[in-house]
Amino acid sequence: MSPRTNDSASQDGRPRPDEGAPEADGHEIAEAGADAVAVAESGGQSGAEAESGGQSGAEAESGAESGGVVPVREPARGRLLRLTACAAALAVAFTGFAIALGARDDNGPVALSSAPGLPAAQLAGGDLDTSVKALQAHLKDQPRDFGSWSTLGLAYVEQARTKGDPSRYPQAEKALNRSLKLRPDNDPALAGLAALAAARHEFEDALRYADRALKENPYSERALCSRIDALVELGRYDEALKAAKLADTRRPGIPVFTRYAYVHELRGDVKTARRVLRQALDSAVTRGDIAYVATQLGQLAWKQGDVRTALDHYARALGADDTYLPALEGRARAQAASGDTTEAVRGLEQVVSAYPLPGPLVLLGELYDAKGDKSAARDQYALVNAYTAIARANGVNADLDTALAAADHGDRKAALRAAEAEWKRRETVHTADALAWALHVNGRDEEALPYARRATAPGYKDATFLYHRGMVEYGAGEKKAAKASLEAALDLNPGFAPRGAAEARKTLKALEAK
Repeated sequence: MSPRTNDSASQDGRPRPDEGAPEADGHEIAEAGADAVAVAESGGQSGAEAESGGQSGAEAESGAESGGVVPVREPARGRLLRLTACAAALAVAFTGFAIALGARDDNGPVALSSAPGLPAAQLAGGDLDTSVKALQAHLKDQPRDFGSWSTLGLAYVEQARTKGDPSRYPQAEKALNRSLKLRPDNDPALAGLAALAAARHEFEDALRYADRALKENPYSERALCSRIDALVELGRYDEALKAAKLADTRRPGIPVFTRYAYVHELRGDVKTARRVLRQALDSAVTRGDIAYVATQLGQLAWKQGDVRTALDHYARALGADDTYLPALEGRARAQAASGDTTEAVRGLEQVVSAYPLPGPLVLLGELYDAKGDKSAARDQYALVNAYTAIARANGVNADLDTALAAADHGDRKAALRAAEAEWKRRETVHTADALAWALHVNGRDEEALPYARRATAPGYKDATFLYHRGMVEYGAGEKKAAKASLEAALDLNPGFAPRGAAEARKTLKALEAK
């Protein structure tokens, strides 16, 4: 499926603006996010450090410890100290260099075959970390080697993409621009900038760079894939399908196949999406590609409510690579839906300790909440803002993540500001859903209705979108439509989210009572 840079997990939320977590949660989240920014900035790399290989773990820890804590009264002080420690750990995870990256191939370290466009000849041996260090050493001796600068930039983008490490983006930008300065319009550097812009959610820029790269080299796999990603994330789905067909003609392979499948899924053609992914899995050879494609099949099955099939696909992915975090997260979601909360929590704790993105953090928080551990739940929600703060500090537009998480578990007004800003940038099913939900939690259901309907218009089958639409319709007084949408959400995926599924059933019960 298209690596959509952190649009990854649909989230449910509170149904009415007068229910759920108090506004104070937003203040606590903001404090944790501010502490995370201070930690990230105090532990940040200079340009020289970035080019020479980044900080050591000790340097990162030293920088993290310098982040201060705002004095507060007990008992809030103890919790804020704990959150600050978590934020510091988050910053260390993002700035530390020694991270195990990517999926593994049959011979050991890291499979690059599912990462379009990385020159495998220059990244010999497949170990991305080792290859990056080798490139850095080479460039100290040969600083005018434009090809190695572009390869290094692409490797940094891949590091950021595979493990959610936004501190790599400024380094990637510097390396890619150095390559272009040495050799203007070289297509690997332009394709790398396209991938970098997409990762930062700057999709107009991504499309522009991809088109420039394809002008120089019409067969650039990285540029072809980035062009599909950009068109998808700009909501230009018909053009994205054409781009996917063109890419399939020019450079067929797993990176293109998975994007081709995702475009069909967005258009409601789940049958074609499943068929293409199965073909991709049949063609997968390395453990990395098997884990990657099997996980996409698991996610597709999960969205259709087929928990057993989803678990089978995740098991195959983890059989290929038992550390593959997207498969661990997907399995945890399916386990939670089937009632195995203990295993779901255990799996999510493993995921967020290595990959603290908003989707798994929110899900883990909701599972803690369901178990009655309110304090642990609040900590997960606070760390969402710590993540987005660090992402923004590294040039990533995090408004969509902010809108969804804050609408459900934080500052509703901030959620609306973020959703409105993102909608102005790009009109997609995901931004329409986020804006509808943010308007809903602010009590503006009449305004939310067109956006909720637009989110479900292309035929994209997502239970969270249907749930959001149903709650918006309920709030707007359209009881019959609300009942239909909520029933559709639960029919599609009865366990789509802990909080959302429970609230959908509660609302349906209230509607039936009337």
